[in-house]
Amino acid sequence: MIFTSLNFLLFFPALIILYYLTPKPWRAALLFVASILFYLNISPIYLILLLSVCTSTYLFTLAIEKTPDENKKQFYKITNIVLILLPLLFFKYFSVINNGILETMSQKGLHWPLPEMKFLLPVGISFYTFVAIGYTIDVYNEEVKAEKNFGIVALFISFFPLILSGPIERAGNMIPQFKKLPTLDFDNIAAGMQFMLWGYFMKLVVADRLGVYISMVFNSVPNHNGTTLFIASGLYPMQIYTDLGGYSLIAIGTAKAMGIDVMQNFRRPFLATSMADLWRRWHISLITWMTDYIFTPLAFSFRRHKMRGTIIALFLTFLISGIWHGANWTFVVWGALQGIYLSIETLTQKRKTVFEQRYNLKDKGWYIFLAICVTYLLFTASQIFGVAPDVETALIIFKKIFTQHGSPYLDFTTLFFALLGLAVVLGKDINEEFFDNRYGLLSSNYYWVRCSGYLLMLFCIILFGVYSDGSFIYFQF
Repeated sequence: MIFTSLNFLLFFPALIILYYLTPKPWRAALLFVASILFYLNISPIYLILLLSVCTSTYLFTLAIEKTPDENKKQFYKITNIVLILLPLLFFKYFSVINNGILETMSQKGLHWPLPEMKFLLPVGISFYTFVAIGYTIDVYNEEVKAEKNFGIVALFISFFPLILSGPIERAGNMIPQFKKLPTLDFDNIAAGMQFMLWGYFMKLVVADRLGVYISMVFNSVPNHNGTTLFIASGLYPMQIYTDLGGYSLIAIGTAKAMGIDVMQNFRRPFLATSMADLWRRWHISLITWMTDYIFTPLAFSFRRHKMRGTIIALFLTFLISGIWHGANWTFVVWGALQGIYLSIETLTQKRKTVFEQRYNLKDKGWYIFLAICVTYLLFTASQIFGVAPDVETALIIFKKIFTQHGSPYLDFTTLFFALLGLAVVLGKDINEEFFDNRYGLLSSNYYWVRCSGYLLMLFCIILFGVYSDGSFIYFQF
């Protein structure tokens, strides 16, 4: 059951009604059962894996809190993190490593006892793994207390709106809410429906329609010239933004309708004026998780190297992020590029600030526009490695973009409606960024304007949405 399926459109309204009819002490239990049913509908065979992670995390966090011995605390923390990571590492990387060894040895005429293998990645495993690890570390650092109720811990890790693609939430925000769920509030339901409606618009009208064109191009790279590949490459970051951003808004809205506040995951990323600024706006829950649990410990370890230590920590953090995205050299290159971008910005930040202040550039519209364009181009270049199946194909795409120009392949109907929807998304972002949301239809002070906006958006979703493929890009991660 995914957000764009008919099953979910039947499941969620029924759950909301049942949720508010259920006495408050039993609502958390209802949400846990609903989360299990939700996951069962998607990946029933891997439910035992999810419950194992919940159980391990519950037991080890209690053990961490109870023992006064610092060495035992450290042992329990590391043991649980290893247990949590093992399934992810196995399903994501074992077949790639095994098949690589098999191919290498076969080429040399040597025998490798294991045959070629390919495993389906359990849906959501990367995300609930991060949630469980974050909770374990927070208990170890005494930032939160270990929860005594297994059901609350299991609900936190398996909460159905977030389990498939985030946002990656923290125990300090979610567990207190699960222990004190609110009464019926129609403002929460209205706000949740607004988030969900906008999320469905981003996903169905923009992301999936862009995906039709982008898939046609990148699935047949040899048959397209550099002009077409340049257009598809330029649109791909927008597809990811509207796909994962749309998912995040539906997840946030689903939780909000039940009175549960979930962190924001995107904040107008393509109006960023630097790569550092972009990463403060893009997939915020993942970046803050990696900052807190990977970059900060690494930076502390390398602190004696001062600026060089910060650069090393930054580079390693994004390299790990690339490896997390997939067991492919393309993601390693992608992560390395992010690390290089941010390292260069860190090293040149002081000079850049002096230069901007000297000429008062930060207040000039042309300079802001130029910085936004440069940032987007850099991010787009890195994303070519994210979309290409291998490094060789990515390099072919780059070569064609710079050397093989010609008439572009354009699917006019698909692109027209996709770009029209994208203009609405970017218009909303620009309105919020530069005009303090003064011209927002859905946030207007006039009731009839808001209602017109809702109806217009619903009309666009029904009429122009793409319903052939309900999957989300980040399900593969």
